[in-house]
Amino acid sequence: MSGVRLLLVDDHDLLRSGLSMLLQNVGGFTVIAEAASGQEALRYVATQRPDVVLMDIAMPDANGLETTAQIMREHPEVRVIILSMHANEVYVLQALRVGAAGYVCKDARLEELEAAIRTVAQGELYLTPAVSKYVVADYVRRTGKEESATAALTTRQRQILQLIAGGHTTQEIAKLLVISPKTVETHRSQMMERLCIRDLAGLIRYAIRAGLVSPDEGDT
Repeated sequence: MSGVRLLLVDDHDLLRSGLSMLLQNVGGFTVIAEAASGQEALRYVATQRPDVVLMDIAMPDANGLETTAQIMREHPEVRVIILSMHANEVYVLQALRVGAAGYVCKDARLEELEAAIRTVAQGELYLTPAVSKYVVADYVRRTGKEESATAALTTRQRQILQLIAGGHTTQEIAKLLVISPKTVETHRSQMMERLCIRDLAGLIRYAIRAGLVSPDEGDT
């Protein structure tokens, strides 16, 4: 394969520059632009139309998952590889849900990143070996089950679940939704019963897996 046009997205200048230098020396790759934020990445995708975007998962203005989701909505032909420090099932599942075509850990060797880029550029999926063995099967198992369970929640319950997972207290949720704290607690109890979840941490993990909130927002 030749002529893969790359956009690098990372808020750390040194890491981005170093990665650019490495990839420019790989045959068939051209780094056409570098972005330091999600908003900058969206502008470059719209104007430069890269083949593959290497996307940092954690950025200050909009995280890599949110940015990837928007790219997929507006430019579904672009392939996105998430770069992360975390070989974590929750992050990988969320990346797949928003449409990422690949997931690579930042401590990977250059040869693995090269293989990932060539793989996704050909229209295939690439997951770093550290997670690929169990993530694919688990993703398939969970998707149908959790989407079905989430559909059983009311609109108000989904709103409250998103706010809980985002770290808001009962009092804050009540104020935001203009309802009483008691009503928030009642909805929370009903959700836990309906979803067969016993504690607040379980609700947050469920919200992340179901795609109602990003891992960064639900980080406890």
